[in-house]
Amino acid sequence: MSIANVPTQYLTIAEVASILRVSKMTVYRLAQARALASVRFGNSYRIPEKAVEEYIKKAGTSGTNV
Repeated sequence: MSIANVPTQYLTIAEVASILRVSKMTVYRLAQARALASVRFGNSYRIPEKAVEEYIKKAGTSGTNV
């Protein structure tokens, strides 16, 4: 399988912030801390959609839900 055949949707910092309902700065911090996988294109970050899904799953299983 070639990497060219695997479609990956990339989201902007603003899109991820909207999905998670947090500020853009929070998403930047998550990306820089490598808590959220990201790819840097020039001066901008892109977050793979699967990374956001995985982050949400991890956050949901932290045991802090009421």
